[in-house]
Amino acid sequence: MKIRELIFVSLALLCAGGAAAQTDMKYRRNSLAEMMVYHSEDEFGKEIREAFMAKPKSDKYDDHNVGIFVIDNDSIPNVTKHSHGLVKAQLGKTLNSQDVKKNAAALEKIVNDAEVAKLMVAKWFGIDINSADFDINTACFNMRLIQERGQYNASDIDVEMAERTTRGVAALSDAGEELIGNTFLLINDMTYVTAEESAAIAKGVINVLGGITDALTGGTAGSDIAKLSGNIADSFTGFTVKTHSYLYQLEWNDSIAAIFYNNYYTSKPDPEKLKAFLEDKTTFRLKYTVHEYEYGGKTTLVGKYDRKELAKMSCTRSIDKNIAALQLAYEDFKVKTPVYQILTDAKGRVEGYSAKIGKKEGITANSKFQVIQRVENPNTGKTTYKYVASLKPVKDKIWDNRYNAVTEKAQGSELTATSFKKTGGGEILPGMLIIEGKYRKVTE
Repeated sequence: MKIRELIFVSLALLCAGGAAAQTDMKYRRNSLAEMMVYHSEDEFGKEIREAFMAKPKSDKYDDHNVGIFVIDNDSIPNVTKHSHGLVKAQLGKTLNSQDVKKNAAALEKIVNDAEVAKLMVAKWFGIDINSADFDINTACFNMRLIQERGQYNASDIDVEMAERTTRGVAALSDAGEELIGNTFLLINDMTYVTAEESAAIAKGVINVLGGITDALTGGTAGSDIAKLSGNIADSFTGFTVKTHSYLYQLEWNDSIAAIFYNNYYTSKPDPEKLKAFLEDKTTFRLKYTVHEYEYGGKTTLVGKYDRKELAKMSCTRSIDKNIAALQLAYEDFKVKTPVYQILTDAKGRVEGYSAKIGKKEGITANSKFQVIQRVENPNTGKTTYKYVASLKPVKDKIWDNRYNAVTEKAQGSELTATSFKKTGGGEILPGMLIIEGKYRKVTE
């Protein structure tokens, strides 16, 4: 069986009601595709898979999914001491660095054997290879998605014009560096701990302590306490998701771009060029970059959520936490967000700023941000970023935009944006970009 046949192609199952990307202000987002590892052996495996498919897509990244969403753990060979499957996080056992390395390499092989990178490149240039309508005799590439996401003038980015103009060449280079090269795949390996499992451990510890108490006192008080505590532990239900996220980046540089533009790109039907593109097994690859692990210990009480909603909430929040951590861990994955509003007092004096990011993106009162301005060279069309100012979130005015925060009436869920105060720098205007931490591509 071919490797691609071992992966569920689940486009039709994607929730149509997912969160739409914000388009109020134009800015260049990174592009993101997401997958998960499905553990058919897990009691809640199906619920986790359904929750992953139904969870809202991130509104801080452009959707670059290519129709493959689920990798079956049974299809991953020679990773564990058994015949198949990833090294698995289990109750009381965390993955060490060697386990993570093995898993990352196995998943990289899976997605590259399935030619996911090629599907991503094809999507950038207007072709869906997996579509039932794809016809090698009539299909041709186009620059529409690159023009849209990069906000380029059509004539600037046209490949035929790029062969003749400095501006066109610069625009293509700019698009490659900022758009195509910032295409990511996030693979989430989600396991869980049920409250019953946690309760069993708690009861075991309590029973041991209770037995010691009885031995020391000669009575039954310790056993009675242990029994009562065990009953209390059993009154909790639900589970806590443990998510290991593996981030991969599409490899795209001048050499790869040259191969694509010179050998494969065609704006008119050319079956020979498309056939050569489809048969290329080595040029287009995804490369592992970094791993993140999130474990939330909060248990949910009986009756608060049904099983499916609890799974959806747990998976969504767990993955969002990992995405927030990955942004800080990996420079190219950082999210840029527009300044949404200038906040003024009754006399019109500036007292702060707001942006549509919050606790879902990992913001705390200790987070630090730069404000940057996108600058386009009028002669070459090349984009650079200039430092403008520094910001810090205002305590108690951090938006809780996590999944289901409004339903839970969480503190900050009544807000619609996070408020910031300036800690240094110059004038901040709406539409300038906010980025967490220091951004190495910024010029002072």
